[in-house]
Amino acid sequence: MRRLARRNHALERNRSGVYSYLGPRRRPGRAVPLVPTAPLSVGLVQIRCGVDRYPVLIGAGLLNEFRTYAHKYLPGETCVVISDRNVARLFANRVTKSLTSAGFRPTLITIPPGEKSKTLERATAICDRMVAAGLDRQSFVVGLGGGMIGDISGFVAAIYHRGIPHIQIPTTLLAMVDSSIGGKTGVDTRAGKNLIGAFHQPSLVIDDLDVLKTLPRREFNQGFGEVIKHAVTADAKMFRILKVVRASGLHRASETHALQSLIKRNIEIKSRIVATDERDRTGERALLNFGHTVGHAIERAGNYSKFLHGEAVSLGIVAACTISVAKAGLRPEQRDVIVSLLEQFGLPTRLPPKFPRRKILDAVMVDKKFEDGKIRFVVTPRIGAAYIAMDVALDEIRDAIAQL
Repeated sequence: MRRLARRNHALERNRSGVYSYLGPRRRPGRAVPLVPTAPLSVGLVQIRCGVDRYPVLIGAGLLNEFRTYAHKYLPGETCVVISDRNVARLFANRVTKSLTSAGFRPTLITIPPGEKSKTLERATAICDRMVAAGLDRQSFVVGLGGGMIGDISGFVAAIYHRGIPHIQIPTTLLAMVDSSIGGKTGVDTRAGKNLIGAFHQPSLVIDDLDVLKTLPRREFNQGFGEVIKHAVTADAKMFRILKVVRASGLHRASETHALQSLIKRNIEIKSRIVATDERDRTGERALLNFGHTVGHAIERAGNYSKFLHGEAVSLGIVAACTISVAKAGLRPEQRDVIVSLLEQFGLPTRLPPKFPRRKILDAVMVDKKFEDGKIRFVVTPRIGAAYIAMDVALDEIRDAIAQL
């Protein structure tokens, strides 16, 4: 029965206890086209993680209706809206006014943009502001921004009074398809990324597609690093669709129908995996780390300033594909197709010549997945599938980095 349940989630466990993701199971006749022709309505994905249930709403103009959703899903009146200064200038006034008009008492807290703001010291300062604003156990936290804001606002919500509700309003494509789902929160230390954190599922996620139209092209493109990761590891059909989407120009932020369907599909992939391994204990959730072992190390080696997260993941995917050719039987021509798709979406596939490659390997060795001298490294045997390899040596990772 347990094996049958895994198959229903498109996960398969072999005799060595290694999980492979085989792609989403869809009933015949139930496939949803990527680009619907009907007028855009609000899309809904219901997330189930352990005892937690929460909705993800995907549509246009949702910030204007935020007060309605807040009343429906949240009990308290006092709240904080945490945002970085760039995002706050664009959207914070709309969110706080909407909350105030509905009887909520919001306090806006802004922090500098960028990964360097995601520290324990910053989280402590935010908690002090929350105390001063009178937040109690019935209050809630709104994270308005990209992945960094989602991480630190979720972490603050997890530790304040041992946990209060958290709303995610992601404002980047990357955060919509990845970091806003699954309940991972955290802050960085000098030793590495997300080494201090907690699992804290949001109460509500609101993906307003209109905010994507304000993103710089580079910021928008980086979201496709996570989208392509999902396609390579879990959905061969989506990989083929992405090639069509790029060729036809449907990858633009103005194409709300295409984006809504694409975001929904990615959320379903991630939520299906997270539901089977919410706290990253049994191996299934580790499949989402494809490209991230080297990707996170590249971010740290570049002092979190050389590459955006999705760009670093793109480079990590290239390294993982190189290792997959040697360890998992990935055909070299499939590796080339993956690299080509990353490039078509404006993502980097080569490091600058003078980038400190030695620092990348040093960062890999303090990765959370590095245990007892071994590292859980996600490889792909073919587009649409992935599994965890426990026999990838540091020398093999070093060689893959050298080829970037």
